Amino acid sequence: MAMMWLVSGLLLWTVVHWVPALWPALKTRWCNRLGAGGYQGSFALLVFAGLLLIVLGWRQTPASHVYLPMPELKHPAMAMVVLGFVLMGAANYGSRIKRLIRHPQLTGFALWAVAHLLLNGDSKSVLVFTWLLLWAISEIILINRRDRAFTPPPVVSWPQELAGVLVSLGVVALVVWVHPYLSGRAIVL
Repeated sequence: MAMMWLVSGLLLWTVVHWVPALWPALKTRWCNRLGAGGYQGSFALLVFAGLLLIVLGWRQTPASHVYLPMPELKHPAMAMVVLGFVLMGAANYGSRIKRLIRHPQLTGFALWAVAHLLLNGDSKSVLVFTWLLLWAISEIILINRRDRAFTPPPVVSWPQELAGVLVSLGVVALVVWVHPYLSGRAIVL
């Protein structure tokens, strides 16, 4: 049952996120029926439901050994996680990062997934983080196909840029604190 929750959550997460890029007519009908706010609210609710299923499934699915992570990659992988969060945060303001990387949020998410694959060698980690890595890559491809041209945003001031990075680092600290409650595993440096 737990594995079914895990896979159902991953499917829900993926399909809901694919709607705008793969099925724009469905998104339009969804918006027309619920309004822009209703669309955004129901989208967020479905994504949260997918995430909840992933966490519940994760916590209850037994793990088996697939490969042994290399200890020397632990700190580089942790740095990738921090960089991933900085990139994800940069998607929310006109950062210099956003001028260089078209999809900083998805790129950061992909880095986060790769780092988790480097840090964990159990079966449920391989399933979840490979799936989410492939989802992030597919999302980048689908959005690029849908939107074609890329216009970099205007750059914010250096204090705003620094504030954005500091907020991202604050989110990292929060995630480190809640990680044991979500995954059942504390982050050990």
